[in-house]
Amino acid sequence: MSQVEDLHDTGNGADAPGASMEFRILGPLEVLAPNGGIDLGAPRQRIVLASLVLQANRVVSFGHLVEAIYGDNAPPTSRVQIQICVSALRRLLAGHGHPDAIQTYPTGYRLRVEAGNLDLHQYEALIAEARQARDARRLTDAGRGYRTALGKWRGPALRDVESAAIRAIAHGLDERRLAATEECIEVDLGLGRHREVIPELTELTMAYPLRERLRGLLMIALHRSERQADALDTYRDARRTLIDELGLEPGDWLRRLEHGILTGDPTLAQPSTPAPPVVTGQPAEAEPAPRLLPTDISDFTGRDDEVRLIEEQLTGGGPQRTAVPVVVLTGGPGTGKSALAVHVAHRLRDRFPDGQLFVDLHGRRTERVSAAEALQRFLRALGVPPGAIPDGVDERAEVFRDRIAHRRLLIVLDDAAGESQVVSLLPGDCRSAVIVTSRSPLAAIPGATNAPVGPLPPQHAVALLRHIVGPDRVDREPGYVLDLARLCGHLPLALRVAGARLASRPHWYVADLVDRLADERRRLDELAHAGICVRSSLTFAYESLCGDARRLLRLLVLVSRSWVSPWVGAALLDVAPDRAQDVLDKLSDAQFLETTQEPGGYARYRLHELVRVFARERLAAEESPAERHAALERYLDAVLTLLAAVERGNRRVSRRPRGAAPIRQFSDQTADRIVTPVEQWYELEHHMVLAAVRQAAQAGLVGTSVELAAAVGRATEALPYADHVREAHRIALSAARRAGDQCGEAAVLYASATLSMAQLRTADAVRELLRAMELSGEVDDVHGCAEG
Repeated sequence: MSQVEDLHDTGNGADAPGASMEFRILGPLEVLAPNGGIDLGAPRQRIVLASLVLQANRVVSFGHLVEAIYGDNAPPTSRVQIQICVSALRRLLAGHGHPDAIQTYPTGYRLRVEAGNLDLHQYEALIAEARQARDARRLTDAGRGYRTALGKWRGPALRDVESAAIRAIAHGLDERRLAATEECIEVDLGLGRHREVIPELTELTMAYPLRERLRGLLMIALHRSERQADALDTYRDARRTLIDELGLEPGDWLRRLEHGILTGDPTLAQPSTPAPPVVTGQPAEAEPAPRLLPTDISDFTGRDDEVRLIEEQLTGGGPQRTAVPVVVLTGGPGTGKSALAVHVAHRLRDRFPDGQLFVDLHGRRTERVSAAEALQRFLRALGVPPGAIPDGVDERAEVFRDRIAHRRLLIVLDDAAGESQVVSLLPGDCRSAVIVTSRSPLAAIPGATNAPVGPLPPQHAVALLRHIVGPDRVDREPGYVLDLARLCGHLPLALRVAGARLASRPHWYVADLVDRLADERRRLDELAHAGICVRSSLTFAYESLCGDARRLLRLLVLVSRSWVSPWVGAALLDVAPDRAQDVLDKLSDAQFLETTQEPGGYARYRLHELVRVFARERLAAEESPAERHAALERYLDAVLTLLAAVERGNRRVSRRPRGAAPIRQFSDQTADRIVTPVEQWYELEHHMVLAAVRQAAQAGLVGTSVELAAAVGRATEALPYADHVREAHRIALSAARRAGDQCGEAAVLYASATLSMAQLRTADAVRELLRAMELSGEVDDVHGCAEG
């Protein structure tokens, strides 16, 4: 399948792959068909399939697939290589009766997997049932459920997939398996199976020597098997290992357990409940309950739906929950993601009584906070002495997960750049919960709920200004308040800056600030107050983009229409359309662009209002007049090229129509694919085409404006756009007359006469033809003007 065919394949077949296709990731990656396992091919195909399976029934973006395969070293052909892998996987699955398993979307791909056909889903359902039985004290049912669930594992998750991004996710799955194994053994001990679990615990403690809970469970099992000396040896070995490896003494629970064995605590001789054993005879020391949240915002306004969603995701699920609940708040600069995260965290403090952790990861700055540094801060807050914190990030993550096991903490990770900053900071126990804010969706975190945070609705923007400025001033100028909110793009950061300026200047009217902001050249200067600056927020995000993304962001303001398609980016950057879409997706992931999907699967992108103002500043500062002019010419030439393709599509001819400009942007084949199907494409883009005619005229490119107007007429002969064509002719004719371009004026009049004849407006056609002939005679170029 060619890359364009791949991009337009929407998988409109059956609703889901057949029930006989089973996917396995709890061990080596496997796909089982009725006749046995499927050979999944080359390593890249396995990485792509693993990424899709991990996010089964969800769209996985091209950006995440690129990161999974190439990391930070993606070649220019990465998107094409991914399309090749997906096409190969489609053929492979189609050969086993599942041609529609993988669907294509404008932003990526989605693997459809029916319920029960993924071993991870089977495992999570069984674990949920086992935990329900454990909490209801039905220990026999719980033990059977845990063992059935753990039997789904065939080794470390996705152990044969060579990808750093996949390995990070798989490590989290392995951690969840280990936590469930501990719970299972606790249930076994509660059933009196202490002798049976000793071999398993011995093997586990050798594999995970720093896991204190496993050591403690082995001590209990040995003690109940009348092997007190071995139990105490296990403690001494654990203490020696922890001191040698981490410089840490064993935790309180392990020390109390040793004391109970030495003193013959009778409670240890009895089968325990599935809850963590508590040794009597020595009072438990209170563990630190860190409270690291920043101050909540007193005038927090709106976001009721978002708040409700976050709270439901973090606190719902009950005993059925098997994984740590993670909510990722995504949004552009100034949308208030951090304020929302902190506000919800304060609302939920009572639901997480063991503490709240917070760290700003500075994901969009040059000096980011690494996962190792964040873990160091967390461990200190949890009471670990600085000298006892290990050096490596993996070791710190192990100590962190062990310290918070069976505790209920809320962790807020603010401004994450990507999954690699987050994965090591996730707890292993589902009693805790995590809120992440990021410009990117972080879709590779398994089970994470993505909650987009956009501009405020107008009524909430006005309410926020009312809180800051005061109700009297807002009610006195309601129309100007709406204008102020619009000029701020309804962004909380900009609204707060504008409100603070008004609050500090009680003698100003709202209309005064509206007048200042109306001038785009001054708007970002005006949106700054007391160290808070909208431009700075945008600059931090802008500087974190790659070079192509920064340049395309600047050049997009050259186009007069709000919504643009990938072909526009291709013309502005002078690259292939698929490369342009990669760059547009990067801007979308960084929340500089809004994204929508039009009927027919067309992806469209739009700059936010304040981002457009910022991009215009960067365009003036970083692109020379010659570079700006060249980019605009490439864009206008692309419109001409595509109009020629529309004409070919309507006339069903292969020749290039007379009068069209030489191709510089797209080959005929590429242009034909972009505009197919013709009627649907032109319906989507006809406003863009008309705007291009006007833009060429305004830029003084009279010849281009005339060419575009004539091309619009030829391209739409079989389409119902007569009024649209008339407007294109009017714009080009006015431009030609202003410039004194008689040849251009004649060319437009010839085109207009053709339309008049088609509409049976004979008198108009005769008048236009006579004037065109008169002008052509004056310039002595009858054929040239007519063909123009």
